[in-house]
Amino acid sequence: MQYDVVVVGAGPAGLACAIRLKQLKPQLNICVLEKAAAVGAHSLSGAVLEPGPLRELLPEWEREYHGMKVPAAEDDFRIFTQRGAHKLLPDFLVRLLPASLTHSTPFNNHGNYIISLGQLTPWLAQKAEGLGVEIFPGFAAAAPLVDDTTQTVTGVRVGDMGLQRDGTPGPNFTPGVEIHAAVTVLAEGCRGSIAKQLIAKFDLCRDRCPQTFALGYKELWQLPPGRVRPGRIEHGLGWPADPRTYAGSFLYHLDNDRVYVGYIVGLDYQDPRLAPFEAFQQYKNHPTVKALLEGGEILSAGARTVVAGGWQSMPALEMRGALLVGDAGGTLNFAKIKGVHQAIRSGALAAEHLAETGSPQGFDARWRRSAGGEELRRARNFKPGFKRGMWLGLLNAAWEMLTQGHSPWTLKNRADWSRLQRLEEFHSPDRHWVERTLPPRDRVSFVFFAGNVHDENQPVHLKVADTRICVERCTREFGNPCERFCPAGVYEMVSAADGSRHLQINAANCVHCKACDIKDPYEIITWTTPEGGSGPNYQSL
Repeated sequence: MQYDVVVVGAGPAGLACAIRLKQLKPQLNICVLEKAAAVGAHSLSGAVLEPGPLRELLPEWEREYHGMKVPAAEDDFRIFTQRGAHKLLPDFLVRLLPASLTHSTPFNNHGNYIISLGQLTPWLAQKAEGLGVEIFPGFAAAAPLVDDTTQTVTGVRVGDMGLQRDGTPGPNFTPGVEIHAAVTVLAEGCRGSIAKQLIAKFDLCRDRCPQTFALGYKELWQLPPGRVRPGRIEHGLGWPADPRTYAGSFLYHLDNDRVYVGYIVGLDYQDPRLAPFEAFQQYKNHPTVKALLEGGEILSAGARTVVAGGWQSMPALEMRGALLVGDAGGTLNFAKIKGVHQAIRSGALAAEHLAETGSPQGFDARWRRSAGGEELRRARNFKPGFKRGMWLGLLNAAWEMLTQGHSPWTLKNRADWSRLQRLEEFHSPDRHWVERTLPPRDRVSFVFFAGNVHDENQPVHLKVADTRICVERCTREFGNPCERFCPAGVYEMVSAADGSRHLQINAANCVHCKACDIKDPYEIITWTTPEGGSGPNYQSL
């Protein structure tokens, strides 16, 4: 199949790119491939939206969009201890600060909206289709097509469907098609599988820091009447994480007595015994949070990695025949924990660049000069400032806020997998975790609330290069951390009757978070796309 432009991923970046291209060049033949069964089913974000870039793209959105859209009403930021939560700055001190300074803090959400990304992206897809864009949900782009002679990306190959577990064609086998295009736009989101291959092939991270990530959890709760304050946005640091581990929480109060509750753990953590899923559940059982949630009902849940490296870890966003937009290119502003506006901004800018030049060349420099690039440059030192602990991180964040990101230095990032310490080298702290009573009880229950659907007869899409390392070295050196960092219980070390152990991969549990592809200390796990249409359903998140 031949197109002028193929966009891989129907998230905010990919759809913004397709929409803007059609606005500027209606004659272009554009298609969007989406691995989820429906647009929005794999879209997961906090999500507090800065509406400026969306307003520029579609000025009618505030009038026409009828999905979740709760105006931000108040902000609250606290440091958690085991039994309490204290404001980072007392109210009287905040009142003494200049308005220009308080308005520039990362967690000032005046004018923003709490949204559901799983609802916003289908609306964007409708807008794109109305302009003539062809969108194909359930078609997972599995591999890039590259002309080896010219070293040019020429499109993508869609994964085969109907394969049996051993990889042989089943009765409903359909071979994947090749999509050829003059330009391929990779908008796969965080740790995109094709983006990962092309970043390595074309050495796009040369002279740049390794990309870093965090793992985010999110749940939607229905609460008894009277507890929710629509538009209230709460963020927190501290317990249940120890001071050396970057982790933060959020509570977003919605309409109709609902809340989003979430937790984010930096995947640069050092403790091989840390279980991020358990940390999230501990946070929910903190006295102040439990009082809000107890008696409520969890409706849905999900997990996804978050790109965190920022300015110094962004790969080059262009190569011959292709470019990277949104989280696939690392455009999220981790200081704000916001990526939707940056994704829309980068997708639209990529479209404008292609409409003007017809080529990806020059897009990287153009993005870095843009408002989105400047936003990342100013926030470049926020996340790496926490590598020496929470309190030094907060001190560094205060400095960066005061200087508006104009420090004469740029802190470096290290690859997350390299930060994990061996069992005998690391003394795990006592986190004073408590007995928890709120659901879900375990990760299998969490997968149920994610609406996960995989055909268990399809080939395992999580590739482990050498499982002997898991049994022999990893057990001894790290204690098989894949059993702890995976939010869905995909990886399981099983003991046989003869005393031997082997790795069992419960691939049907996978929620496509990509944490295993990032945190595995031996870099032997590769996440590949399962059969198109497989995976979680996040359309209420």
